[in-house]
Amino acid sequence: MNLQEMLKNLWESTGLYASSWQNYVMIVIACILLYLAIGKKYEPLLLLPISFGMLMINIPGAADVLYFPGYAGDSHAIPDGTTNFGLFYYLYQGVDKVIYPPLIFLGIGAMTDFGPLIASPKSLIIGAGAQLGIFVTFFGAILLGFSGVAAAAIAIIGGADGPTAIYLTQMLGNPDNLLPTIAIAAYSYMALIPVIQRPFMKLLTTKKERLIKMEQLRTVSKREKIMFPIIVTIIVALILPQALPLLGMLMLGNLLKESMVTERLAKTASNELINIVTIILGITVGSKALGSTFLTPMTLGVIVLGVVAFSIGTVGGILTAKIMNLFLKKKINPLIGSAGVSAVPMAARVSNKVGQEDDPQNFLLMHAMGPNVAGVIGSAVAAGILLAFFG
Repeated sequence: MNLQEMLKNLWESTGLYASSWQNYVMIVIACILLYLAIGKKYEPLLLLPISFGMLMINIPGAADVLYFPGYAGDSHAIPDGTTNFGLFYYLYQGVDKVIYPPLIFLGIGAMTDFGPLIASPKSLIIGAGAQLGIFVTFFGAILLGFSGVAAAAIAIIGGADGPTAIYLTQMLGNPDNLLPTIAIAAYSYMALIPVIQRPFMKLLTTKKERLIKMEQLRTVSKREKIMFPIIVTIIVALILPQALPLLGMLMLGNLLKESMVTERLAKTASNELINIVTIILGITVGSKALGSTFLTPMTLGVIVLGVVAFSIGTVGGILTAKIMNLFLKKKINPLIGSAGVSAVPMAARVSNKVGQEDDPQNFLLMHAMGPNVAGVIGSAVAAGILLAFFG
């Protein structure tokens, strides 16, 4: 073999030889998301592993190493005779078999205080109202030509809950290979909550409404906190068993925390377990955003519909709070309605921050946590409803 042939073989073995323009576009997108995660601190725990997984998979030639030779975006399309599987192929099994999302919910439950929701049960109504974005977007996607199954998967983005979006999409069979687009859209919009929600919060409320000060919530007893997850689990299991894998794990995590007899388990669920699963889930979901399959008109449509879903969910929560004020003697600050889109606790913090722009002494955080937690429950229930219809 002469020098020219050796150099030719070397060139053909590099990623540059096998690259396409889609690879470089996705690398740029990944770097932008990394900047948002690191530079702007937009949900870095979620956005950083997702964007880095996106970066890794789009390095020319990397997909053959990370999944298997000949990988083109479908983990099930394995060429005959393939025995050499990469790291991401095995890690992705937790997404494919819908294992990671319920484990995430277990950790969320162990970190969440349901006290504000128990102290103010009317928060459930606000949380339900914020799910408006899911169902409006579902019908919008149908009108745009998506199948019912695909429309259901797209609509769940409006719940602003990444694990729920992944869970429902996979349980519906990943229609049109939409999982990477839906997951990235859901997590990205969660990260951009302060940017997306604030204009709607200002537009739909008057200064007088934003200045409403709410009374301090009552103290919730330990017995109530222990009984709540047990009762919710029983009710959901009887009425909507499709939501049980997510909601049941959420309630188990909370019971581990509130029972005070499983402190070690609660700490593991809320720290080590959820951190490990978040890293693996983020990087594997990001790795599905391969340029050749991600950069399509359908992807753009899903991303636009995701913004619509998220925005309508925000509007739905605020308007629900405003309607409730028509019948309540003790008024609700409608800003807390925007927290009903889930995304604990970021959405509640945004409600509090916007309220303090008009009155620095107006503390809405604990009041917003009620609708915020109700939104987590609401998005899981909405996923269960859609799964019951199309699963």
